[in-house]
Amino acid sequence: MGVIKRYMKFVRPYRLQIIGTIMIGVIKFSIPLLLPLVIKYVVDDVIGGTGSDAEKTNTLLTLMGGMFVLFVILRPPVEYYRQYFAQWTASKILYDIRDQLFTHLQKLSLRYYANTRAGEIISRVINDVEQTKNFVITGLMNVWLDVATIIIAVAIMLTMDVKLTLVSIILFPFYGLSVKYFYGRLRHLTRVRSQALAEVQGHLHERVQGMPVIRSFATEDFEQDQFAKENSNFLDKALDHTSWNAKTFAVVNTLTDIAPLIVISFAGYQVIHGQLTIGTMVAFIAYVEQLYNPLRRLINSSTTLTQAIASMDRVFEFIDVPYEVVDKPNAKLAKDIKGEVEFQNISFRYQEDEALIIEGLSLKVTRGETVALVGMSGGGKSTLVSLLPRFYDVTDGRILLDHLDIRDYQAQSLREKIGMVLQDTFLFSNTVKENILIGKPDATEEEVIAAAKAANAHDFIMKLPKGYDTKVGERGVKLSGGQKQRVSIARVFLKNPPILVLDEATSALDLESEHLIQEALENLAKERTTFIVAHRLSTITHANKIVLIEDGKVVEQGTHQELMTRQENYYKLFQIQQIE
Repeated sequence: MGVIKRYMKFVRPYRLQIIGTIMIGVIKFSIPLLLPLVIKYVVDDVIGGTGSDAEKTNTLLTLMGGMFVLFVILRPPVEYYRQYFAQWTASKILYDIRDQLFTHLQKLSLRYYANTRAGEIISRVINDVEQTKNFVITGLMNVWLDVATIIIAVAIMLTMDVKLTLVSIILFPFYGLSVKYFYGRLRHLTRVRSQALAEVQGHLHERVQGMPVIRSFATEDFEQDQFAKENSNFLDKALDHTSWNAKTFAVVNTLTDIAPLIVISFAGYQVIHGQLTIGTMVAFIAYVEQLYNPLRRLINSSTTLTQAIASMDRVFEFIDVPYEVVDKPNAKLAKDIKGEVEFQNISFRYQEDEALIIEGLSLKVTRGETVALVGMSGGGKSTLVSLLPRFYDVTDGRILLDHLDIRDYQAQSLREKIGMVLQDTFLFSNTVKENILIGKPDATEEEVIAAAKAANAHDFIMKLPKGYDTKVGERGVKLSGGQKQRVSIARVFLKNPPILVLDEATSALDLESEHLIQEALENLAKERTTFIVAHRLSTITHANKIVLIEDGKVVEQGTHQELMTRQENYYKLFQIQQIE
């Protein structure tokens, strides 16, 4: 099975630990197999044997003393190490899988994140990966231990009575048929159930993030109904899964209950007719329990493994999501970037079946130039600047950086040379200092403070309860919009990139914050190639070049004075804003 073969790549580095755990487990499960033999010996040779009562008592005490040593002193550490190594190995494998999944997450395109809910992604990385743990513990360890237990038990029983052994295992084929009948559909139902759970988690994740919106619009009752629908869908899928699972256990447990009855009937008949000793009969009844308990566990393991394999399907389905932006085999590191950028007849669409967002756009930007991209909303300004760090690749044409196609650079090294300040500032729930350090993780404290001062952020940070060590809360909820924006500017100062992208960086701020941020941004833009996406034209009159973009095309470009003199589209837009 392909999915298991792929999973085994994660297991292979730990094969010695798994083999060792199985060997310890064989010792652990073999010890109880001595009990039926002890029972047979006590019944036939001690109680029913010759000798005085004192001799029989001494023999019994000696035997039981040895068994107590075996079960009280030897078995507990064996059980401990079996459990410990099994869990240790499984946890290490899950660590490796999640580590690879996070690497995969960071390479997926922004288009994937735009089309997939965060909760569903989290469900695959957490819930589905955790479910695969059962494959390691059950499929690679416990199954073999149960099989070994059955083989050892059958071997011992054969030495005692071949005919009665065959009677004891007569129901084995029926177990095989039940597994074949039930578990194909169970795997499908498990996948459906896991997907329904992921949808609940995705819905819940969105609503937790959007709780301020729910409260402000007083839509609690509506959202309760929406969640009830998602939850009800999961309940239906879970009950379908439970119903089929219950049928499986009903059949399996019935077979397990019938087996001792068959053995008791046949063995009792043999004892009555003098063909079997009472001790052997009692031992066989005990062995049937030892035989069918691991068999029952094997059937239960089939259920567990079916669920684990269904989760593997979902994990590898996620791993197989292709990367849209990939490095060429001979891609170069972006070193000593000067910052000359040229868009050569580029076109772009988000989906193949959608209209072009940018069409045949050409634009040349020289080193250290500040270029403002203006125009009505939806014209393609933000899309254009998102192509520069290769968040997406162009559909047609090419973008040159220092006369080299940006697709010839390694994407990560390219992004290291571009600093971005966006309108929707995202801060992690860590401290202020840790959020600034994103710009340069190995920076010193002095460098962090210098960056904060350059961004006009140091003064407000020092007024926070713990200064730079203050946690900002999820998405920076404890800071104002202007404060979050200044922290984001500080990390770009710390990064010190040759190219700067400012996408509506001051559009939603109060006048005081805007003044402080505008000052910080002007300092930041010095001697850097800077792209400014702006809605308010009054904030970009200082730009070396203003480019008016409409419907994904360059309509006008020039300095503010040049464009005002022409009295065309830019002039009209500027006049309208001035009147407003």
